[in-house]
Amino acid sequence: MAKRPSKHLREPRPLSMGGFARLEGKADGDWMVQTMPADSATKTYTCPGCGQPVVPGTAHLVAWPREAGIGSTSAVEERRHWHTSCWQRRR
Repeated sequence: MAKRPSKHLREPRPLSMGGFARLEGKADGDWMVQTMPADSATKTYTCPGCGQPVVPGTAHLVAWPREAGIGSTSAVEERRHWHTSCWQRRR
């Protein structure tokens, strides 16, 4: 049986929520933000705002920088799942 490559080495999967990303400005730059409806949230993620889990079935949002950071080949590689309230509190 072949070993699966690390998820960090694989190509980022496209977001499959059917919505559109919007541009939001924060103190650290411009971010693309897309909502994730509860019925599309099927995995557990760690919110970078509070460090708590974003559990399946929880509506939340996904954010990634408008431009890739140093060392990244694509800004989508840097996407993170946030609790909506944590993102709204972020400056």
